[in-house]
Amino acid sequence: MGPGTLNRILDLLPAQVVHHPELLVGIQSLDDAGVYRLTPELALIQTLDFFTPIVDDPYLFGQVAAANALSDIYAMGGRPLTAMNIVCFPSAKLDLSVLGEILKGGADKLAEAGAVLVGGHSIDDEEPKYGLAVTGIVHPERVITNCGARPGDKLILTKPLGTGILATALKAELVGKETEKLMGYWMALLNRDAAEVMVEVGANACTDITGFGLLGHCLELAQGSRVDVVLYTREIPVFPQVLDFAGMGLIPAGAYRNREHAKGKVKFAPGVSEAWQDLLFDPQTSGGLLISVPSEKATELLERLHERGVEAARVIGEVTEGEGQIQVF
Repeated sequence: MGPGTLNRILDLLPAQVVHHPELLVGIQSLDDAGVYRLTPELALIQTLDFFTPIVDDPYLFGQVAAANALSDIYAMGGRPLTAMNIVCFPSAKLDLSVLGEILKGGADKLAEAGAVLVGGHSIDDEEPKYGLAVTGIVHPERVITNCGARPGDKLILTKPLGTGILATALKAELVGKETEKLMGYWMALLNRDAAEVMVEVGANACTDITGFGLLGHCLELAQGSRVDVVLYTREIPVFPQVLDFAGMGLIPAGAYRNREHAKGKVKFAPGVSEAWQDLLFDPQTSGGLLISVPSEKATELLERLHERGVEAARVIGEVTEGEGQIQVF
C-alpha cells in the first residue's frame, strides 16, 4: 500500500486507541515501530511485516522476510526478544515442504538475531506470504526515532539500493547469477551490526529503507524532524545493473505510488537522470538503515560500520535547515 493511501486510512482511527501516556512512539510520527514504556528503564518495541516472495528460493525468502521484520527493531536502537510467524500459504497448490523451508529460513535468521520464536498464525491463501510480528526492548531514554535529525548532520546509508527493480528484472530473467546472489546476501543481512554501532557512536535519528523507497523514508525523516535533506547520487551505493534496468523501464508499481506521494516535496537537479529518479523511489525489501549522525561523528561511524562488515555504508547526504523538503544532486 502506498504512503499516501496509508496516511489517509490511519487518519480514520479513533484518538483513544492511538494516544496513551506510556506510548512513547505511535502512528503519529510515522516511525518504524511502536514504543510503549513499561518502567522508567524499560520500553517495549513492537512491529510486524510480511510480504509475497521476492526470490525463488523458499529458504532465502524466509531469511529475507525475517531480516526485514527485525529491521524495524534495529532502526529504533533496540534489541529483538520474541517473534511470531505470520503465514499465508496455498496448501492445496504447493507442497508443504516449501512452507517448511520458508519457516526454516525465518527461524535461522531469528536465531542469528538472538530472538525467540514463540508462535504465530497461518491461513490458506492463493499466494504465499510470510513475515513476523516482533517484540524488542530499549531504554525509554535511548529510543532512536526518525524525528531527531538536526541541521549539520550527515546521512549514512548502510545497504545498496535497487532491490525492487532487481526483483522486477528477475521475473524477466534478466539478472545475472552474481548480481542475484549479491542481492540475496544484502537482503538477508541483519541490520544488527549497523544498529549496534549507531547506538554506540550516538545517532540523532534513524529509519530503515523499505517499501516507501529512499526518498519516501527521507521525506518522513525530514518532515518528522522539521529539516531539509540533501542527497548526492554520486555517493549512493547501488546494486550492479540496476540503473540499466531502470533505464529499460523495469520499475515496480510501488515506485510510481512513492513518486506521487512525494510530488512537490522533492527537487531534482538538472543532471539527475530519470533512471536515478526511479531508483530513488524504488520500494526496497530489507533495505539498509539511513542514519542521521552529527557531522563530527560521521567518520567514526563509517569506519566502525566498515570494520563490522557493513562495507556498503556511505555518507550519501546531509541535513540542512528547512521544513521537510528534499534536494537531489
